[in-house]
Amino acid sequence: MKAVVDSAWLAEHLGDDDLVVGDVRGPNAHMRGHIPGSRPLVLGSPPPAANEESARALAQEIALRLRRHGITGRERLVLVDRGDGVGAMPAAQMAELAGHPQVAILLGGMAGWEGELGEGAVELDHVREVAAELEPNPQALPTRQELASRLADVTLTILDVRTPDEYTGRRGKECDPRQGHIPGARNLDVGHLFEAPGRPAAAERIHELVGLPEGAEIVAYCHSGSRSALATLALRAAGYDARNYAGSWHEWSRHDELPLER
Repeated sequence: MKAVVDSAWLAEHLGDDDLVVGDVRGPNAHMRGHIPGSRPLVLGSPPPAANEESARALAQEIALRLRRHGITGRERLVLVDRGDGVGAMPAAQMAELAGHPQVAILLGGMAGWEGELGEGAVELDHVREVAAELEPNPQALPTRQELASRLADVTLTILDVRTPDEYTGRRGKECDPRQGHIPGARNLDVGHLFEAPGRPAAAERIHELVGLPEGAEIVAYCHSGSRSALATLALRAAGYDARNYAGSWHEWSRHDELPLER
């Protein structure tokens, strides 16, 4: 299963025994109208600062949340938000942190779903046995420690998806004590990766903008992790091995021991 699927793919596979659709909009929105068979699934968002120890602890907590929703890691999990990617991408990162091996995002979310809708509450079957398949995956949550240790790693591309003025430090956020960018990071404004809200540009266009072959490892960051979450969605849709650094410049700029460029 690809990291990003469309509504046609989901409609074709909706009845598969090993497919679970998790609706991350919240229980109330799910109750008002949802993709048939989907489950309300609240996983939260990556924390703004983390290290491997705290990431492992969080992974255990998310694994428990998945179990409470009947999810063990044996299934293919497709996450659905309202359609802008803002909810699904962070939730995907949390599920991956918990160790779920098959997570995808529905491109266009509920806004792009053309099939029938279900209504009302859904009763969930809790998983009582230990989900042995779920092993914490701290690598799903890039940390400042990882990035600092890989600044010279040519296999990793760090992508700054803020505006050029933020990237150069000319007009950074006032709340940040230092301005500039992570050394070696490339700059590509997230807006260039999308044709419309929640709709990434064509893969060929993204490849042209990024200048890397499909499958390349990329960590995206912005100011506080929101724009870079969207960038990660677009990058994954284009076939990149992309992750989101949730702490982003808001965290990096607060650590004087970390280098920067302007």
